[in-house]
Order: sequence, then C-alpha cells, then structure tokens
Amino acid sequence: MRFLAAIARAICAVNIVIGNIFAWLSLGIVLVCFTVVVQRYIFAVSFVWMQDLYIWINGAMFTAVAGFALLRDDHVRVDIFYRPATMARRALIDLIGVLVFLLPFCWIVYAYSMPFVQRAWGYSEASANVGGMPGLFILKAFIIGFAFLLAIQGIAWIIRSILVLSGNAELVPKSIQYSRDQIAADHPQGAV
Repeated sequence: MRFLAAIARAICAVNIVIGNIFAWLSLGIVLVCFTVVVQRYIFAVSFVWMQDLYIWINGAMFTAVAGFALLRDDHVRVDIFYRPATMARRALIDLIGVLVFLLPFCWIVYAYSMPFVQRAWGYSEASANVGGMPGLFILKAFIIGFAFLLAIQGIAWIIRSILVLSGNAELVPKSIQYSRDQIAADHPQGAV
C-alpha cells in the first residue's frame, strides 16, 4: 500500500509543479490582452499575432492545469450525495466516477485528438490568420497533455480510493486527502 501511496504522491507532485507553473500564464493573458487593447484604441495599431497569442496562452493554460484543478477539487461537482457522505462513501463515489467517466473521457480525447495533433505536427501548422503566429501545432499538442495529466490525476484518485477503502487512509498523500471538516460522519453526533 505504501508503494501505491508513493505513486499517488509522485502523480500529485507532477500536477502541482505543472499547475503552479502554468497558472502564471493567466498573468500573461492579462498583460497581452491589455497591450492589444492599448495598441488598438490608443495607438490605432493592431497585430494579429498578438491577438492569437492571448487566445493561445489561454488554451495552453487551461489544458495544462486541468489535472491540477482536479487535484485541488476545483472542478464542478453536483454534490447531492457527496457532501454529506462519509470518507468511505466519497472514496467509492470517486472510484466509480473515475473509472466510469473520467478515464473513458480521457481516452476518447486522446484517441480522437491524436490524428488531429499528428497532422498538425506533420506540416507544422500555423495560424489560419494572415500575419498570425506560427506554431499552432505546439498548442494542439497540449490537447494530448490535457488528457494525460487528467488521466494520471484520475489514477491518483483511484489510489486514494483504494487506500481509504482498505483502511489505509493515513497513507493518502496530503495534497489529495479528504478534508475532515467537510465529512459529515466525522462531526460529533448531532452536529450535522
């Protein structure tokens, strides 16, 4: 079980590093967008490549930080059953959700986007806009990265569920432990 915990810890470390690095792209998006607006409305100058740039940075950021968002539990969840659930029930819900929904979704994204990405790399696809940025093929590769990072974080969640369901919750890496204050069954009786 310690080996599984070490794998989950390594996966989380990868997503934490990538998430923290790529989250800074949000500042780049703001700066580039601000520059485009100032150039256009104050100096009456416009560069298509700069307009492409903030859209591309946005796409790169959101695809790269998806696994990090899942790690932090920042995704959208309908928690009718999840919020009041015990830690074991949450682990079971997460296990089923990852196996039935997340991993098949990641596989579909990978399978359908791989030919698309390979074709883009094959002819070094650039922006369709005249005067746009070269290197669109690099941005398209982020789709594969998105599926990979999300899938490995799903594997970390599977490991978390296995550890919790097998009675080894203390081995779950801190970054993906269930918050004790959110688990209704851990509250004193009558507090829920």
